[in-house]
Amino acid sequence: MKVYFDNAATTKVRDEVVDEISDVLKNCFGNPSSTHSYGRSAKSYIETSRKSIAKILNCEPGEIIFNSGGTESDNSILKCAVKDLGVKHVISSKIEHHAITHTLEEIESKDVKVHYVSLKDEGEVDIEDLESILKSNNEPKLVSLMYINNEIGNILDVKLVSELCKKHNAYFHSDAVQAVGHYPIDLSLLNIDFLSSAGHKFHGPKGVGFTYINKSTKIKSFICGGPQERGLRAGTESVHNIVGMTKALEISIQNLDEEIEHVKSIKRHMIEKLNDLFPEIHYNGMSGDLEKSTYTVLNVCFPISNDKASMLDFHLDLKGIACSKGSACQSGSSSGSHVLNEIQNEKFKNLPSIRFSFSHNNSIEEVDYLIDTLQDFINSSKSDYCIIVVPLIYETSSSELYDRILVIDCDVDIQIERTSKRDNQTISQIENILDKQATREQRISIANEVILNNGSIEHLRKSVLNIHKKYMEITKNG
Repeated sequence: MKVYFDNAATTKVRDEVVDEISDVLKNCFGNPSSTHSYGRSAKSYIETSRKSIAKILNCEPGEIIFNSGGTESDNSILKCAVKDLGVKHVISSKIEHHAITHTLEEIESKDVKVHYVSLKDEGEVDIEDLESILKSNNEPKLVSLMYINNEIGNILDVKLVSELCKKHNAYFHSDAVQAVGHYPIDLSLLNIDFLSSAGHKFHGPKGVGFTYINKSTKIKSFICGGPQERGLRAGTESVHNIVGMTKALEISIQNLDEEIEHVKSIKRHMIEKLNDLFPEIHYNGMSGDLEKSTYTVLNVCFPISNDKASMLDFHLDLKGIACSKGSACQSGSSSGSHVLNEIQNEKFKNLPSIRFSFSHNNSIEEVDYLIDTLQDFINSSKSDYCIIVVPLIYETSSSELYDRILVIDCDVDIQIERTSKRDNQTISQIENILDKQATREQRISIANEVILNNGSIEHLRKSVLNIHKKYMEITKNG
């Protein structure tokens, strides 16, 4: 079974969206800035999309600016606030997306003071500390806090923060990449100056998003060039992606209540099953609380032994389960998750954490498969895991083979668990099986279990390259 539990990273594009994008690509190729009929047609698609998004968010069409997505939006707002609005103080948190934190590092080097608001034990913003910072001086300030945290699912009280910003004459920006398309947002009720979004987080295409910029806020284009997007974002608009993103948002809002209930049931079921399997399990942030976190994210800290911890994400991937590892201190990583590093205590920092994130495409059956897989993993012996491998998939045009060969990725460190299991299966035998006469069953057998014994790391690297070369010859010759 193949299971996709990484919807906070990106989502599958809806079929209706693919159809819409294809139609625009086929029938509307004009440059939206051109004044002839082809250009006007393309422009009309963009403006129709702008109006539709504005209606959903209850703002004016002129306040929606199309761009490439959340990272560009976050960068442009922070830098333009300093450049065009004279902001001298930026207030944020240390668990924001890297599009914010790395930009803040650059901004701070330009004589702008960055203040990091205190966080409570589970990563919630300390509102009292936020107000204290807002009161500290009368210079121009910008607050930038994400609507929903992409790793631990905490939901910010956006209305309360917006009211505080208004009270203390501060601009307010929220990275709402994990919120748009997943929650109803009425911008007319919020004192938000800037809001960032990305289409691929709500089943739209990648490489397109939008920024909401309140009409009362005067900033200039982040990118130098033409006068597109009312002079606020230079560059020829990606018409088909804008239309596709809009279609995705429209469908998400139309199906919102039904899909929220469905995804909540999946998250609830997973929590119940995980609690049964791991009585000492811990949920990072507020993600284990269905009322205080987004229904789409569950960040789990597993109470398992160190000798198994490094193999957990590999085991899940090998079993076809896609998720995102997020340990604060993980094997092969020098820093781990900056979010978990900030909020976890020492007890949990050395344990493996996994983020599971859901969509309407997931099912209860997939959760049960995950639980069965975890059960098998904790019951298995260490000798069952002999080598960390990376799947390479090759497809032949002359047959229906979709063989999976598990080989070493020579660009990363190789980690080997020595074992005496199947002593007779050596590197040379693996190479012999992967010859032209190898049957599909033989190749799949090797794909599913590669156990290497003896030989140096250098020998192993050379053998992998030989296997790679031979298999390429097999696929080339059909």
